[in-house]
Amino acid sequence: MPPAPPSPAPPPPFSDPSVLHGGIVEPLLEWFEDQGRDLPWRRVRSPWRTMVSEFMLQQTQVARVEERFEAFLERFPTPSAMVDAGEDAVLAAWEGLGYYRRARFLHGSAKAVVDEHGGEVPSDPAMLLALPGVGRYTAGAIASIAFDRPAPIVDGNVARVVARIGGLDHQADDPALIDAAWAASTALVEATDRPGTLNEAVMELGATVCTPASPRCDRCPIRSSCLGRGQGIEGEIPRPKSRPVRTVVHIHLVIVRRGEEILLERRPSGGVWGGLWQPIGVESETELESRVVGERLGSWMGTLDPLARVRRLLTHREVHLHLFEAGAPVGDPELGSERETGWFTRDRASELGCAKPVRTLLDRFAWTEARDDPFLLG
Repeated sequence: MPPAPPSPAPPPPFSDPSVLHGGIVEPLLEWFEDQGRDLPWRRVRSPWRTMVSEFMLQQTQVARVEERFEAFLERFPTPSAMVDAGEDAVLAAWEGLGYYRRARFLHGSAKAVVDEHGGEVPSDPAMLLALPGVGRYTAGAIASIAFDRPAPIVDGNVARVVARIGGLDHQADDPALIDAAWAASTALVEATDRPGTLNEAVMELGATVCTPASPRCDRCPIRSSCLGRGQGIEGEIPRPKSRPVRTVVHIHLVIVRRGEEILLERRPSGGVWGGLWQPIGVESETELESRVVGERLGSWMGTLDPLARVRRLLTHREVHLHLFEAGAPVGDPELGSERETGWFTRDRASELGCAKPVRTLLDRFAWTEARDDPFLLG
């Protein structure tokens, strides 16, 4: 008896209309309405709230944004309010959320919205793409979620869902997978009259059910359409990204006092913590002796006493902070015109944007007498 012919391969889930509608779109929408998390940016909808939430959520834990979102919107309820407040106020309010470049881009986008769009966030994805810091994902998210435009989105959650549903064995950042995810997302938003809700549903599925490790397939509303599960590889795909190699950076900061004020400088716009404020300092690839730090800052500095050492791991950098206190300066500070500096009281300094570990050092040492023993944080 001849062997039975092999079963036909299942159709690609995102290109077969019956699978796309009945097996993915409709179940996802129903599941999201019932299981979607109650998040502050979903309770009250507006284009500006959506824009702010999308900037804040980039590479930041949802729980951290959830804690800060409403207070941030109270401070900057409209694009005009953010522009009027200024970039330093935005950076100060952003403190603790990390990736401060996003805050600067958000302020720049708010200015463009005011200057070029009458203070109203545009609905056209092409116009959104022209705003500072807005890429293809953010433009699609704002256009679809705020205006129900059929704009696709791809983030890590979407790419993971697509890889598993499509049975695509790729590395998470493989261009072939990213292209497939954009194609799948386009098919999804074109298959519904609720593209914004569907986009949120796919991201929600990736964040809460189709998670990187140990996907909860028993809770998945579209598991019957998942080729990865059918092949038994849902926990193995997509394969992890290559780990980034961290660059080591040593930042030597010096507290210089003048009565109740301390001398601060703004960091360069590029590099780690760009545009934020800190005590005057010297950056290097290796740790410097206090004598060398003083020499690089100028002969006016005088002797330096060590106060603290802090190590922080960022995505692409390993940052070592070394804090010193200057004795009585030999002369007036002479730092050169390339540095933006100023003398600040504690109240004024609290209105500036500082990286969280720098703020911790300032609060611990700048406004009280430094202790004799070096203080180690973390």
